[in-house]
Amino acid sequence: QKMTVQDVPGAFPTVDVPDHAHYTIGVVILVVGITGTLGNFLVIYAFCRSRSLQTPANIFIINLAISDFLMSITQSPVFFTNSLHKRWIFGEKG
Repeated sequence: QKMTVQDVPGAFPTVDVPDHAHYTIGVVILVVGITGTLGNFLVIYAFCRSRSLQTPANIFIINLAISDFLMSITQSPVFFTNSLHKRWIFGEKG
């Protein structure tokens, strides 16, 4: 028999959070996600277009920009959506 989280009482205690807190956090995450996506895209674009920026030291900056860009486009929409619904909506597998 497979055990799930629901079988363990108190495994993930919940706290009542006001609705406005969920929406506020959702809006903040949306703004951070959009800013992070656009800002890091511009850094990557400038690096690719300008030959003088393509130095070994700037490879580290681009590595960080790419990582942050990927985090922004993959995690901000998920967090924003869950904040609007005030719960995890992607099921047990998600």
